[in-house]
Amino acid sequence: MRPTTDEGPHHLAAPAVPGPAERSFLVGLLRASHPVPAAGVTVLAALLAVAFGAEPASAALAVAAVAAGQLSIGWSNDRLDLRRDRAAGRRDKPLATGAVRPGTVGAAACAALLLCVPLSLGCGLLAGTAHLVGVAAGWAYNLWLKGTVLSWLPYTAAFGLLPAFLTPALPGSPWPPLWLTAAAALLGTGAHFANVLPDLDDDLVNGVRGLPQRLGRRGSVVSAAALTLASCVTLTVGPAGPVTPASAVPIGVALALCAVAVAGPPGLLRGRAPFVAVLGMAGVDAALLVLAGAAPLAGRITP
Repeated sequence: MRPTTDEGPHHLAAPAVPGPAERSFLVGLLRASHPVPAAGVTVLAALLAVAFGAEPASAALAVAAVAAGQLSIGWSNDRLDLRRDRAAGRRDKPLATGAVRPGTVGAAACAALLLCVPLSLGCGLLAGTAHLVGVAAGWAYNLWLKGTVLSWLPYTAAFGLLPAFLTPALPGSPWPPLWLTAAAALLGTGAHFANVLPDLDDDLVNGVRGLPQRLGRRGSVVSAAALTLASCVTLTVGPAGPVTPASAVPIGVALALCAVAVAGPPGLLRGRAPFVAVLGMAGVDAALLVLAGAAPLAGRITP
């Protein structure tokens, strides 16, 4: 049947262009997902999967599972923090400003979580279970642990389990060595202390009393720097073989950034310099983590 319009059949075939309201809604929904950390973890998982030598199909499935898990954690975080963000007048939070509805974000979080389950288990029972435990840790942080002295634990568990999600899909279903798991866990724990720094004052006003808030800005900077430095050292000395001058260069870079973060001039320490320095250290660690996986696996990841 031909369409009964004055503009002919081509009018119905034209692609729909989102209007300003639709674009604003989509942007708000994306911003509510914590896109930067979600993308960072997803990209790290993709690089690790390639470094470990995973087959393209297996790597794509694993990356999709990580992306779904990160989206579910990000959306649930903003949905659960809605009342606190409104009280703080957070203009950078789409839910607090009304750019998106709470029900929409809650539904998106649940849908992403439901999608994450088959994607994770599609990578294998052992690998999928490891990833789902990490995602559950993220939800536990949002639901309860964020305001307790154990706020660091979900980050430790989720990052520490990331290599264990990716390596069992390799031939022989190997398990990552302890040093690789420890380095990833240290990196994740340091990321927790660094991630809190920009919002620490607002958190204290709104009654969020996780471990970083209890330690204060100075204690959180020192903790973040020490943990990321420990991760760097672990990634350098953990693999078998001697530590060469070239392999020690990242430790030197991390030490320099650590000095900026914890021992810089007072005026520098009151600004964003400590946060940026710790982020730089985390970047060094992430690169080392990928390079550690890119090295030959024989004798380093054992079945």
